[in-house]
Amino acid sequence: MTKKLLNTTSKSYLLFTIILIVIAAPAFYYVIQNLYLEDIDEGLELHKDEFLKYSSIQLKEADISIWNRYNRDIKILENQSAKSDTYFYKNYYDSLSEENEPFRELYTPISIEGKPYTLSVRANMVESEDLIISIFIIFIFLLSFLLLGLFFINKRLSAKLWKPFYLTLEKIEMFEIDKTNQPQLTKTNIEEFNRLNQSIEKLIEKNTTIYRNQREFVENAAHELQTPLAVFQAKIDTLIQRSDVSEEQSVILCSLNESVSRLNRLNKNLLLLSKIENEIYSSIEPICINEIIEKQLVFFTEQALSKGISLKTELSKRLIIQSNQTLAEILISNLFMNAIKHNIKNGQVWIKLTENSIVFSNTGIPQSLNREKLFLRFSKTNPLEKGNGLGLAIVKKITEINQWSVFYSFTENIHSFSLIF
Repeated sequence: MTKKLLNTTSKSYLLFTIILIVIAAPAFYYVIQNLYLEDIDEGLELHKDEFLKYSSIQLKEADISIWNRYNRDIKILENQSAKSDTYFYKNYYDSLSEENEPFRELYTPISIEGKPYTLSVRANMVESEDLIISIFIIFIFLLSFLLLGLFFINKRLSAKLWKPFYLTLEKIEMFEIDKTNQPQLTKTNIEEFNRLNQSIEKLIEKNTTIYRNQREFVENAAHELQTPLAVFQAKIDTLIQRSDVSEEQSVILCSLNESVSRLNRLNKNLLLLSKIENEIYSSIEPICINEIIEKQLVFFTEQALSKGISLKTELSKRLIIQSNQTLAEILISNLFMNAIKHNIKNGQVWIKLTENSIVFSNTGIPQSLNREKLFLRFSKTNPLEKGNGLGLAIVKKITEINQWSVFYSFTENIHSFSLIF
């Protein structure tokens, strides 16, 4: 499963933000809580020292009840066995707020008129705790907004910075080496992207030159082969018709004739592909597919009958397309030949026309063809086939330049080629 570059970086930043908040929030709360307790404990100790310095010396046992009555947070208790300063939490009922509230309390041993007592100094934690919680919430909001802000700013900035890269990627995806259009890559003020664009332009130019040279070589070779092949076949035909040719020589000549015929077909198909790629057939006009099929039906019916194959058509719909007349005829002819050539003895071919498609279906080998190699040049599903492996490649090329679609399917031992116009 692939991921977009920006999504990957954005998810990383978002994950980091979440982890940071999860770790920072309790750590911040723990630090603030400790600082707050340290501050309260210092206050309790200050009150204790103040009591010991100014009040305990003058205080009598008889005054303890009066002291406890008029001092709300500093009380003198019976000896609680506290041997040193002891801090703890305890809830008390607050008559002012009429509810139990948490207090931080200090017990320290004191002596009044020689008798041991315990001094209790306490501080209400409610207001300060509320303040800590408020600070904590504000901190979380600020941290969240800060990190989310950085996340979205980074995402937008990254999208802007990577925009030239995506423009280059889009143009490369649209580039086809067999088309005349060369991608015009956008110049940017980012050095790395300019270097990338320059490297891609050089690579495209180099490969385009190599491709054109190869195409020109094939075209020239096919042209040069035309005349020798025609002469070769004519002379073989002449030799076959001579009366002094022995039976053994006749067999050899027939084999040569068949080979040179295949070579001729291959040469013509290569020339045809070269002409299609060079956009020789660029004139476009309205064409009735029904008429092309009916025109070729007589010839291919004879071809099919010679192999015991029956042809069935369903041409009730009239289909008009915009294309080159020659290419349209070649397209239909190749589909006819493909359905008959790769059929079985006493098989069947069905041709169905709809308002925007045509389907050639035929019986054949009882297994699906290799879809990945089906439309490639010189690709044969059966090495023993006599075809040159260019028929479907020509079909594919014609559909591409006309921006049509061709699909292959295999259902219930029936092979089907569908063209969507």
